[in-house]
Amino acid sequence: MLVGERMSRPVITISPETPIHDAVNLMKKERISRLPVVKSNKLLGIVTEKDLINASPSAATTLSVWEMNYLLSKITVKEVMTKEVITVNEDTPIEDAARLMADKDIGGMPVLRGKEVVGIITETDLFKIFLELMGARERGVRVTMLIHEQPGQLAKLTNTISQAGGNFVAIGTILGEGVSNRLLTFKATGIGLNEVLQLIEPLAEKVVDIRIS
Repeated sequence: MLVGERMSRPVITISPETPIHDAVNLMKKERISRLPVVKSNKLLGIVTEKDLINASPSAATTLSVWEMNYLLSKITVKEVMTKEVITVNEDTPIEDAARLMADKDIGGMPVLRGKEVVGIITETDLFKIFLELMGARERGVRVTMLIHEQPGQLAKLTNTISQAGGNFVAIGTILGEGVSNRLLTFKATGIGLNEVLQLIEPLAEKVVDIRIS
């Protein structure tokens, strides 16, 4: 799965000369929290909701409402935007984009085709993918189990469930309790909970959780 397949588009962008109160209103209207800053089809920066909040006067200010509004009207996006923008391309694997966002502690990145901004990938996009990968919108038997870190263990499990008439709607593994095992989660339909439990117990180092979900 590549970023270009799951990015949000068309992307909403903003000019560097836009007053920050106009940027705030645009974010509220579109229900978004970041805007790529573009001029002549070139990415100059990115501005986030946090940038705009930090640029606004404190509630403890002694300025009048009129003075605050006047000052805010003079501040433009280019004065508060982040200029060093972390970006990805359309053909970036989605897991690489997720790793970048986690490592850099950011909530979204512009997606480029050459130098043109063609989309944006955000935490929300990744959450939607996670829901799909875990079969969260389909009801079935959900299992979390520890399996031995040995070649063929996953094949044994999938063959066992499939031969009993079960259909996998989600499956994935992460690091287990040590180097000798992995934590596996799957969801299957077409088969009952008790039958699944009987089938997986001989294959599991430990059944951590099993439920209808």
